[in-house]
Amino acid sequence: MTDVSFVALACGLIIGLGAIGACIGIALMGGKYLEASARQPELMNTLQTKMFLLAGLIDAAFLIGVGIAMLFAFANPFVAAV
Repeated sequence: MTDVSFVALACGLIIGLGAIGACIGIALMGGKYLEASARQPELMNTLQTKMFLLAGLIDAAFLIGVGIAMLFAFANPFVAAV
């Protein structure tokens, strides 16, 4: 296998594992939000605001990983050394 194939494999792992982590994180957070809303319905609006803020932060972490993977895919510093 060449260096380029290792870079493609690494990019796939970065994006795939990042997506799995983000999906699991948002799913757990959504489940906890539903539990908290069922226990205290009067706090639903404030909890919803915090939930959407955290969902954006979790998704932003995944998108940063996608950006790093695209950096390695298109502007790979390791291929220029070969």
